[in-house]
Amino acid sequence: MTITLDQLLASRDRRRQRQQALSEHFPDSTLLCLTVVMPGNEKRTDVSLAVAQAACEALHAAFDATALHWEENDAPTGFELYLVVSVPALDAKQRVCTIEETHPLGRLFDIDVIGSDGIPIPRAAVGREERQCLLCDRPARFCMRNRTHTTGQLLQHIEETVALYLRERARERDI
Repeated sequence: MTITLDQLLASRDRRRQRQQALSEHFPDSTLLCLTVVMPGNEKRTDVSLAVAQAACEALHAAFDATALHWEENDAPTGFELYLVVSVPALDAKQRVCTIEETHPLGRLFDIDVIGSDGIPIPRAAVGREERQCLLCDRPARFCMRNRTHTTGQLLQHIEETVALYLRERARERDI
């Protein structure tokens, strides 16, 4: 399903409102918010759902023992997960950065750790480098701003990466 810019902006507003409500409900805990990196105007696809599932599995493994609240939202504007944990925010940020950097699909995970001020904690706060582009060695922010790569190029890379991951997972299950 193709979404409009207005729908995307409205979903971001709803996500911020949900984050604020959860932060107020769990004031002494840490809030994580997962979305999937999916360029273009189709955010909910088989590929994005496979990425979301992999991200949820990784977050379960990393935070299951400390999880206080787990809430999934499978919306047309993209999958969202809200996870509240009893881990200090900077420790949680370290963990999610490690997941994003080491999981085969981690570059497609966008896991924000929301600070007590409602603003996502930057990677630099835990000594991590800025995220790189999916296709080249430049910072992702640079390529996004300059539209260095086409949406088609990015989607092709994402689809190939996810297909390889799913083949490897199937092979591991067969062994």
